[in-house]
Amino acid sequence: MPTKTFLLILGLAWHSLLLVAQETATPSPTEALTSALSRLLDIIEPTNTTTPSAFQTRFKVTRGEGLPRELRALHGTLAWQAPDRLALSANTRSETYSAGRDGQEVWAHVAGKGFGVRGRPGVPLFLSASNRLDATDLPPLRLGVPRAQLLLLPLLMKSEWVGRENVAGAACQVLQTEPLPPALKLLPLPPGRWVLALRESDHLPVRIGYSDNTRLDVLVELEGLNLTPSPSPETWKMPSQPGDHIEITAVSHLTRFLATAWSQLNNRIPSLPPSDGSRRLLATEGQGRLEMIDHTRVLFLKGTPEEMGRQHGILLRKQVQRLVDRVLYGVGVGSSFQKGRWFFGEIEAAQARLAPFMDPRYLREMDALAAAAGLSREEVRLANYFPELFHCSGFALAGDATQDGRLYHGRILDYLRGMGLEQNAVVMILQPDQGHAWLNVGYAGFIGSVTAMNEKKIAIGEMGGRGEGNWDGKPMAQLVREVMEKSSTLDEAVEIMRKGPRTCEYYYVISDGKSRRAVGIAATPDHFEVVQMGEAHPRLPHRVKDAVLLSAGDRYEKLVERVRAGYGRFDAASARALMERPVAMNSNIHSVLFEPETLDVWVANADSERVASHNRYVRYNLAELLKPPASPAQ
Repeated sequence: MPTKTFLLILGLAWHSLLLVAQETATPSPTEALTSALSRLLDIIEPTNTTTPSAFQTRFKVTRGEGLPRELRALHGTLAWQAPDRLALSANTRSETYSAGRDGQEVWAHVAGKGFGVRGRPGVPLFLSASNRLDATDLPPLRLGVPRAQLLLLPLLMKSEWVGRENVAGAACQVLQTEPLPPALKLLPLPPGRWVLALRESDHLPVRIGYSDNTRLDVLVELEGLNLTPSPSPETWKMPSQPGDHIEITAVSHLTRFLATAWSQLNNRIPSLPPSDGSRRLLATEGQGRLEMIDHTRVLFLKGTPEEMGRQHGILLRKQVQRLVDRVLYGVGVGSSFQKGRWFFGEIEAAQARLAPFMDPRYLREMDALAAAAGLSREEVRLANYFPELFHCSGFALAGDATQDGRLYHGRILDYLRGMGLEQNAVVMILQPDQGHAWLNVGYAGFIGSVTAMNEKKIAIGEMGGRGEGNWDGKPMAQLVREVMEKSSTLDEAVEIMRKGPRTCEYYYVISDGKSRRAVGIAATPDHFEVVQMGEAHPRLPHRVKDAVLLSAGDRYEKLVERVRAGYGRFDAASARALMERPVAMNSNIHSVLFEPETLDVWVANADSERVASHNRYVRYNLAELLKPPASPAQ
């Protein structure tokens, strides 16, 4: 008998036995847990055809060890009515957030910002494609796990009564339960211990506690829990006030945000295993290929913009799709509720101003990438403009500062760690049909660059500043790519940056392995300043011979202290150590050391446990990677 069929029959049999057991005066812990679960399922996913009652309650976190500070005093209200109504309001220490669904409309509101968003079907998905309307048809609210499977859960738990208490004015029996290994395999449950206070009158939980037995220990109380046959229609409406700014958007923008945010909860990025020097071919497409080198992805792209875009989209299709979701519908939409400004409106306004300055070749590459990855042209373009809306440390050492006089160029990217970029990290080797070949330390789906080195031994790293909104120029990531594809010397690279036209405020370190020179650049749309090695500057007051040191605040002071302490003795290993905390921030997503003279580069990416600068670096050599593969089976 198939396993799923057996589980279904077992579940139905258990449910029948439960109906008899509920007639007894003192149910067992397993019977009580099943009764509670059955009652909740009847509310959330009722099987009868009559109008379901609404579940309403107030909640508060009374213990929150291991939770972020903002959630430790969380309290609010929750209402649910099958099949398509939901309202949640949550108060943190500093803000009130509300979200809900009323039929085919989804909404979210931030009281302190006076800002809200209504998502509806039939609304244009993008301003630049106003003829494409959102055709989303929202299904009924569901838990996502079959009812019969959920009703098996109590049989797979170790449960016991631990006492009686009066909770929220109701007499309760307190149940402690832990999932056994079969339950963890059957359902997406976290391992740990649950403590439930079940109301004796109806076995509904009025207090829920969870502990993972290590770091997390949370207790939530439900007050005023009741079932209401006909709640007020206002229960399901956005709690906006006169004067609030309310945006109307495609409902799929909000539903994709919710799905992406949920997926982030289990976003585990494993650490790299020990280095073994392995190299194997994973896939090919035209002149492009994808390899695994020392347990990291390396993408090789070659040809015209259309060819490179297609290679990129096919070879990293899954990663590109995932990154677009995380960037646009995760971080992007999520930022709206912090800023009080709708992300898609803001980034599409930026796109309209940036587009006239874009190199058409890059647009052609983006569009080919989108088609190959199964995404809309608008999504891939907007994801590539993303860095313009969200505004790290860098250094170069040479001459007397290093052990052998060689140039070492370090780049620390402190940016959105934990938001889903890390698992899509990839080193790209690009050989365009026009321009120099180059190495890009980037992420699937991005065709621009913030960290790179070309075959002419020019390396660059960018640091974001302020000036958001100054978008009448070339996107920063495109300018960095231009430097890679068009400059053969440090002076040529500086001139490309000077000519622009530039957007916002950015800082750069650019180095040249041929001359063993490097400069720092401070640039806005109207201002361009170059700092030579060994020079002081009002923002960088500590002069260190044969060095360019760019950072800010205490991180800058620590970087200077480390460079002075090791002056004259730096090699590749000790230069990498300069980037460790606290020079790197908690947001440190990748750290890179270039040795442009030899075309060596060391790259470290963050994982779920550690910032990039404290992870294993992988060495690549651009000259070696530009050589044709020895054989198809390399």
